Amino acid sequence: MSRKRGGKNKLASVEGLPADWRKKAKALRRYGGETPAVTLDRCADDLEATLAERDETTFSLVEAARESGYSADHLGRLVRDGRIPNAGRPGAPRIARRDLPRKAHAPPDPQQPLADRPRRGDVTNAQIVQSIIRKGIE
Repeated sequence: MSRKRGGKNKLASVEGLPADWRKKAKALRRYGGETPAVTLDRCADDLEATLAERDETTFSLVEAARESGYSADHLGRLVRDGRIPNAGRPGAPRIARRDLPRKAHAPPDPQQPLADRPRRGDVTNAQIVQSIIRKGIE
């Protein structure tokens, strides 16, 4: 999802939404919109709490491998070498989501027709928020 600001595209991220909502709440208050401003502030607080909880989630090496794209063996070596903190205990390592490395995805092949390329689809902000409410942040 992207938005235009000052002629430039700015990618919005879930992590950036609380600050954006608080900025909008401040503008609403300036024009007497206290009730919607309070709603935005509360939504920002809830999303920040959800994001913090998400970052604290820990995975076994097998779960972390599925999440990150790296093998469980490789992730285990990174934990043993101290390159990733062990969020578990000795002999039963776990990796916190915030510390999980992510394997970069290859850029799309420019020769592949656009219609055949995988894409996220057109998703509205409302659909994203509804998905977060239903499933939580993954």
